[in-house]
Parts: sequence; structure tokens; C-alpha cells
Amino acid sequence: MVEFPPVYRPKPYSKPTAHLKSHLRVLLDDGAEIATFVYTPHTSDGEKPCEDLASTAAYLASVPDDIFATPIVFLHGNGEEHGIFGTIIDEVCSRGYIAIGIDSRDQGLSTRGTATFTYEQMAEDAYVVLKQLGVSSAHIVGFSDGAILGLLLARDYPDVVASLVSIGANLEPDTLGDMTWLYESIEGNKRWAVEGWEGAVLEDGYPVPSPAEAARIAEHLELMVDNPHIDPASLEHISVPVVVMAGEYDEIYPEETRRIAEAIPTARLLFIPGCPHNVPKVSPGAVVRRIFANFAYL
Repeated sequence: MVEFPPVYRPKPYSKPTAHLKSHLRVLLDDGAEIATFVYTPHTSDGEKPCEDLASTAAYLASVPDDIFATPIVFLHGNGEEHGIFGTIIDEVCSRGYIAIGIDSRDQGLSTRGTATFTYEQMAEDAYVVLKQLGVSSAHIVGFSDGAILGLLLARDYPDVVASLVSIGANLEPDTLGDMTWLYESIEGNKRWAVEGWEGAVLEDGYPVPSPAEAARIAEHLELMVDNPHIDPASLEHISVPVVVMAGEYDEIYPEETRRIAEAIPTARLLFIPGCPHNVPKVSPGAVVRRIFANFAYL
């Protein structure tokens, strides 16, 4: 009998409780639907989330042209969904800002589409979503894979980026430390995708990914072991305020985090004491403080 693949059990986290103004599925040219969530500081009793793109764009355009008119966009890590920023989204909304959570391609509630699964493609996806929403400028907060997307957005689509908080990014795949677990997970999931079956569970009843899910997991993890490949010199023209953050005990080598900060003229470097890679879940308050401190440099 084929061995089960490694089964990832995410620890519980607080999802956003702020008012969900809109829950959209933004259709891209290749058929992918990018799940997009707009959270606002204000709510009306009984108001249901809007599912219409044009109506949401009209709402965003109606926000008075002051500091609150620039939304804060959240981009999550590999295999996650925007809800990992729940506590942070709630806090920025409580301070009067609009938050936009984007589930990256083939993750969360977004679909795969036919385009190549790359960081560059997902950065373009986020750009297209913002353009379809009529967002001319946004503060970007990215974690892990989402931080890579944030760097690519600031580099390749500078017109839409007002500021960037990059948490746990890397420029090359060999800066992740020990990747043995990644290779083992890819191999196990690929095998299960071919030889596994639906409805398998572990001894305690926890579900094992279906063969189709295992194939998706393998593709997502292969992205991490093969990519990114970002030349630090290509970041030197980023001119918006940038915070480059990582945990003190991050899996990404600290030299890599420093290399990113040194490549961007406007970047400030911060390591969160006692934190592992997963800074948004472990120390959301530190992220909130950096988001708003960054605004002072606008």
C-alpha cells in the first residue's frame, strides 16, 4: 500500500472579523478567478458582502481623497489564504483604513487557471485585480511568498505601490536553510497524486489530501524549491518606503534578509526578537506598528 504523504496541520489562527464589504471573484484572461476580499471600518446592519466588481470599484472611488483612501493590500504565504492576517486586518480597519485581502492563484478560494504558476504571474494577478478595482495606489503587506510578490509589484508595477512591508521574503531558493522537508513533501505528494485515493484519513481521523489536492500541493512546493530568482540590482529603483522584516529565528538566512534591505535604497531592516518565520501569526502587533510607522516616510 502506498504511504500517505506528509500531512500539514495548520495551527488555528484568528481570521478577520472586520466588516466584509465585498467578496469578489475577479476573472483573469486565462480563466483563473482570484478571490478578493474588501474589509472596511464601517458596517451597516444586515448588509451582505457585495459580489459585484463594478459596485465595489464605485465604492472604493467614493472614499474621500485623504490618507484613508489608499487601501492596505495583504498577500499571504505559500498554500495559505488572506485570513492569516486576520488580527492585522482588524486593527487597520479599526484605525479607519480599507483592507484588501487577495487569495493568490490556486490558493485559498482562488482557482488555478491555465497560466504558468510563477511568482511573476501571481504579482501580475494582484496588479490586475487592483486595476480592475480602480485602485490607483495601495500600501502592500506581503508575507513569505506574498512578500516576494510585494517586491515584484514594487519593482515591476511601481505605479500601484505606495509603500511596502515585506515579511520573510527571499531572492533565491537556496536561502531557505534546510529544505529536506520540502523535497520529502514534494516526493510524497507526487506519489500520492498518482497512487493515492479519495477519503483517506490518519489514525486520529484527520483527512489526508485527495490525489488532486496532493498534485496541487506538490506544484506549490516546487515553486519554492525552484524559485524565485531575483537579481538584487533589479530592486535598486524601488523608491517608495519599504520595511524588510523577518523573524529572529526565521528559516530564511538573516544574510538574505539583509541583502534585500541593502538592495533597496528606501528600505529599513527589522528582525522581530524571538519570532520564527511566521511573523504575522506570532507577532501581529509588530507588523501593525511597522505598517503605520512606514507611513511617516511617505
